[in-house]
Amino acid sequence: MSNSPVTLLGLGAMGKALATAFLTGGHPTTVWNRTPGKAEPLVALGATAAAGAAEAVAANELVVVCLLDYASVRDVLGPVAGALRGRTLVNLTNGTPAQAREMAEWVAAQGAAYLDGGIMAIPPGIGTEHAFLLYSGDQGAFDTHRPVLERLGRAHFLGRDAGLAPLFDIALLSGMSGMIAGALHAFALVGTENVAATEFGPMLQGWITAMTIGIPLYAEQIDSGDYAHGVVSNVGMQAAAYVNLIRAAEDQGISPELIAPLKPLMDRRVAAGHAHEDLSGLVELLRK
Repeated sequence: MSNSPVTLLGLGAMGKALATAFLTGGHPTTVWNRTPGKAEPLVALGATAAAGAAEAVAANELVVVCLLDYASVRDVLGPVAGALRGRTLVNLTNGTPAQAREMAEWVAAQGAAYLDGGIMAIPPGIGTEHAFLLYSGDQGAFDTHRPVLERLGRAHFLGRDAGLAPLFDIALLSGMSGMIAGALHAFALVGTENVAATEFGPMLQGWITAMTIGIPLYAEQIDSGDYAHGVVSNVGMQAAAYVNLIRAAEDQGISPELIAPLKPLMDRRVAAGHAHEDLSGLVELLRK
């Protein structure tokens, strides 16, 4: 398995990074992209460029696909579905749990094993110690091909439900997006007084890093449903202070729209009699 061959469909920025990691890891790699010219740098590294998707799929037992969206995956694989039989398809295309489950059913109907995946890295991080990837679906396929998949980054198998990898992927990206939204707002705020972002950045980074210490407590509270356990700064106090975050932004002439959505949720939670509890209790308002 150390030098098992692999096929990669899709040579965008991430696809190129995936192919490069396979090649540098010693795996004979067949590549294909709708725009043939994108394969040239990889061919120079030793990859084999397939003339078409069917040829690429037929070349190896392990087929990895990384395209724009699930519709693109179906557009590419639909016409060559017969070539999938007996193979393992690893779909590293970003999507939703529902899309992954639907894809898993379709791939199974073609007689192939299916793994859905989530890439927790940017292209330059692929193949480094900083990258990790999430997988779910056919556990036998994961166990068989894990040594190859580990070339891309640490591989985490989440379960047989193909929807789990995209669920975790989207959840992690959502957490990151909230952090970035807050950081951008903070930069905009200090910038109104001509504070350089590079001056403020290290302090912001240190503060955000320190605040992540509360995540394990939030997790315990959410799992137990006891949002009053271990409270340091209750939601009632935070709701009262949050008014100033909105007011300061408006006074400084910047839009509060990146941080404003949290305020009505906090107010609703307080109004419902949960002022003494932690901020983690807001998850109850997000559940339909």
